[in-house]
Amino acid sequence: MSDNNHRKLMNLAIEQARKTMNQDIGGPFGALIIDQNGKILSIASNTVLGDHDPTAHAEMNAIRKATKTINSHDLSGCTLYTTAYPCPMCLGAIIWSNIKKVFYGCIESDADEIGFRDDFIYKFIENGRNNLDILDLEKKERDVCLILFKEYKDKNKELY
Repeated sequence: MSDNNHRKLMNLAIEQARKTMNQDIGGPFGALIIDQNGKILSIASNTVLGDHDPTAHAEMNAIRKATKTINSHDLSGCTLYTTAYPCPMCLGAIIWSNIKKVFYGCIESDADEIGFRDDFIYKFIENGRNNLDILDLEKKERDVCLILFKEYKDKNKELY
């Protein structure tokens, strides 16, 4: 794909982000997903404020729309364009959806400079997930939860 095509696709994500940003629906984050043939499956932006949903990041919204478009949870062969390096939640969703190629614009420090706080989550993970000021994780009732997991395995349910 030519640099001109990359710019066109990123500009579509930027336009969507600018639209909802100016409506005070979300931040300056937009995303777009294309299939292996270059067909646009979804264009989305951050709608955290408008949806009152902390998971409504541009990448998450784009993944949700794309999976509905193709009626599958599997986005293998697709490419994602996003206006900023994905946060940890979005990185997880991108990996779970089997997207293997991401083009991003701004880097983590760019988001940090305008007040977004992704870096503290990366540091929480890197430092062993042991900062009680951020999150208190405590294992309870594993034995009964393992029964549910065994039921799933025994029924040969689809893995994804």
